[in-house]
Amino acid sequence: MPSLENRQFIELEKPIKELVDELKDFRQRAEKNSKVDYTVTIDQLEKSIVEKREDITKELTSWQKVQLSRHPDRPYTLKYIDKMCTNFVEIFGDRGVKDDKAMVGGFAQLEGETVMLIGQQKGINTKMRQLRNFGMANPEGYRKALRLMKLAEKFNKPVITLIDTPGAYPGLEAEERGQGEAIARNIYEMMRLKVPVICVVIGEGASGGALGIGVGDKVLMLENTWYTVISPESCSSILWRSWEKKEIAAEQLKLTPDHMHKFGLVDGIVPEPAGGAHWDYDLAAQLLKKELVPLLQELKAIDPETRIKNRIERYSKMGFWDEI
Repeated sequence: MPSLENRQFIELEKPIKELVDELKDFRQRAEKNSKVDYTVTIDQLEKSIVEKREDITKELTSWQKVQLSRHPDRPYTLKYIDKMCTNFVEIFGDRGVKDDKAMVGGFAQLEGETVMLIGQQKGINTKMRQLRNFGMANPEGYRKALRLMKLAEKFNKPVITLIDTPGAYPGLEAEERGQGEAIARNIYEMMRLKVPVICVVIGEGASGGALGIGVGDKVLMLENTWYTVISPESCSSILWRSWEKKEIAAEQLKLTPDHMHKFGLVDGIVPEPAGGAHWDYDLAAQLLKKELVPLLQELKAIDPETRIKNRIERYSKMGFWDEI
């Protein structure tokens, strides 16, 4: 993870940045002047930074959670795989068009259990963001994901998907190659997979881009993430013809983990380190791993036909409406 000196800060974290700048200043003074002991001051500032991280994330608005989910230092799919698993073997290509860099996946070992891990991957810098298409997969990305799921099914290995996308790529070429069909096919096939499937929203969970790898026996959300049909900015631009109402849109969309759990759309909320997952990659991965391991054992104990039946019933019952 980035060192304290190299961290990026969003508007929400301005009070933390002020403390970090002060800490940098005292560390530089300590290096230049060994005659003065700054140890107590430095220790107090480090403690204050941790306390401020906790304070800031105690009561977040929906829009603030959206901002945290997009934090430039936040860990992405490959980082979680690296920190949670061993012996990861990435598999490439959809056997049809090309290898979509926005979608990654492969076999790995999670606590000695071989699993198939699949997820959207964003870039850590400008060059990588362009290579990964900002985590927005093309049809071949979803077809690659489906190929990997079918491979896992063939060898009777559980599937874990990590969702982090602002949406499926909306370009003309994606539509020409069947973006809608690819996502619909994934939803259909994931319903019928004979192996356990766990889906986790680790960042942004937007629209069909998330649903394309989002159908499972259990669905979890990390504490500072969101999951809904449209981004707050796009919702604001449609309803108010402006992005200025994005904070209101975020509240009205009920997109936070608390809302999703209350509606019965997700099964659990995974806690994050104080201040968000971007502050401690190791701890963030361990907290997620702690949830995944027992869930896998629980799902493995259920026979495949029952799992499929439960999965279909689960999604059939989602939503509520009134007839008038």
